[in-house]
Amino acid sequence: MTSGRDAARAIDAMRRGWPITVTADGEPPLTVLAIETADAERLARFALDGRFDVLLSNGRAATLKLTNQFDAAVPDRPVVIEHAPWFDMALASALADPQLDLATPLKGPFRTIPAAAPTAAGAALQLARIAGLLPAFVIAGGEAAQTVDACAIAAHEDAQALQIAVRARLPVAGAEQAEIVAFRSPESADEHIALVIGTATGAPPLVRLHSECLTGDVLGSLKCDCGPQLHAAIHAIAAAGWGVLLYLRQEGRGIGLVNKLRAYALQDQGFDTVDANVRLGFAIDARDFGVAARMLQLLGQDRVRLLTNNPAKVAGLEAAGVQVVERVPHALPANPHNEHYLATKRDRTGHQL
Repeated sequence: MTSGRDAARAIDAMRRGWPITVTADGEPPLTVLAIETADAERLARFALDGRFDVLLSNGRAATLKLTNQFDAAVPDRPVVIEHAPWFDMALASALADPQLDLATPLKGPFRTIPAAAPTAAGAALQLARIAGLLPAFVIAGGEAAQTVDACAIAAHEDAQALQIAVRARLPVAGAEQAEIVAFRSPESADEHIALVIGTATGAPPLVRLHSECLTGDVLGSLKCDCGPQLHAAIHAIAAAGWGVLLYLRQEGRGIGLVNKLRAYALQDQGFDTVDANVRLGFAIDARDFGVAARMLQLLGQDRVRLLTNNPAKVAGLEAAGVQVVERVPHALPANPHNEHYLATKRDRTGHQL
């Protein structure tokens, strides 16, 4: 029986710089080493003969101008770059990390080849995102510290495994009549939070899905509108008399804190928030709104009024079984630091601002 426990062990191994093997039905095992946590010594032990291929996501391959080649031309498909004599750790790092693109001219030409284990390769890239690492690996025949099946990675992310862990009264600024509810899964270490404000009336609650943003929520970053949106949502729900704020542990639209800060560094180089995510090798929005739907269902709510400017949140909730009876706008004034960010959300990701 497949368990998300193997995925948790594989995440730990990857973050320690240890190789893992990913398996999938009908495919040969795929043994990989995460480039971000590797170094020249680890690479030498992993690729004993000095030969290795590089596994990247399609988004990163597009940045490297490989999308006109066979595997890279298929959306959402992992891309394998065939070994060449000049491959070394520095080259692997330059292929993986877009922050180095301007400082490190890439050596080429590169040749993409069909992935021998495409399902396993895609699962490895997904696991890197879950681990908060760059989605880039070296492929070779070294010995793995942990083996994980693609189905175990899916189990690790299964929103249906979430359960309520604890509830407690929590008066907060802007909503003194509030209860906090924590949700936890036996497979994943992430703990999601709901703030239930007011008293249920039987009518659909006003609901806000708020993805964790350390820089905005805690440090008061002016680069985004997350902190003001969080506090305005609490006040709006309190004013409505009844509703739920879901605080989702999906930092950086699902790519993790460190990768979000990498995206910030790319924005400093002139790329907008959409292009930064793609250059890193991630989807424009990697969040799973099934998590929010599961939380609402555990709270007994399957019909909501959704406080959002993002049509993708409406579609994501409804696809997961929660009916959105009304979309309530949630726009706040821009400042000189985030006006370009908000314009990008409006013009490139369809936010209704």
